[in-house]
Amino acid sequence: MRIAVVGASSGLGRCIAVGLARRGDQLAVLARRYDMLAEAAKEAGPGTLAIACDVTDEASCHRAMEEAATGLGGIDGLVYTAGVGPLKRLVDTDAETWRRVLDTNVVGAARVTKVALTHLEASRGVAAYLSSWIASITPPWPGLGAYAVSKAALDKLVEAWRAEHPRVGFTRVVVGNCAGGEGDSTPQFASQWDGDLIAELFPIWSASNYLTTSLVDVENLVQVMHQVLHTGADASIPSVAVVPRSPG
Repeated sequence: MRIAVVGASSGLGRCIAVGLARRGDQLAVLARRYDMLAEAAKEAGPGTLAIACDVTDEASCHRAMEEAATGLGGIDGLVYTAGVGPLKRLVDTDAETWRRVLDTNVVGAARVTKVALTHLEASRGVAAYLSSWIASITPPWPGLGAYAVSKAALDKLVEAWRAEHPRVGFTRVVVGNCAGGEGDSTPQFASQWDGDLIAELFPIWSASNYLTTSLVDVENLVQVMHQVLHTGADASIPSVAVVPRSPG
């Protein structure tokens, strides 16, 4: 398949892109940080296209997705993994932070999908979006309220696209905490979290049983994503969850 992976410069996006390429798919990887993106494309293998794309800029999304479609000869699959998740209590989350989170996690997904839609409808393709168990399975985690709200909005966005464009298979992929795979699966935004606030919130997360001793192997996530993208045009997977299995 000809697949465009958005947000592929680091974290799960990079792991998914590399995993799909190694399973034989033809990839275009898109992200804002081109230097890291070029390394991801090199890791994915020969023929992988690296295309700079800022999902918060409409012109950048249009140019990048059209470049991907031209380079791949069309688009059969779109994977949206771009996301930001600041660690802030809601009372400390200002309007600018809300705008940044929603612009990347929700509006960015809408921008990219809008450009890719013509190509996806022509190929009767699939668009998959990384959601989070924080939005739909566990209660919102203290400190990650803005992130949880944005992922819940993304879930509804996927449903809205599906309702208006039934020729495309729109899938939300709910993901729990992951580990392993090719490269670092840790979200890049987590590296910017305040250590003191983590120390305050960790006991709350633990006491609420939000944390598990088991993690999803990234290879399992890649396998599920591959299956979602390769669903035939006569079928659809509206939602799938890849979360840690409870121990015991």
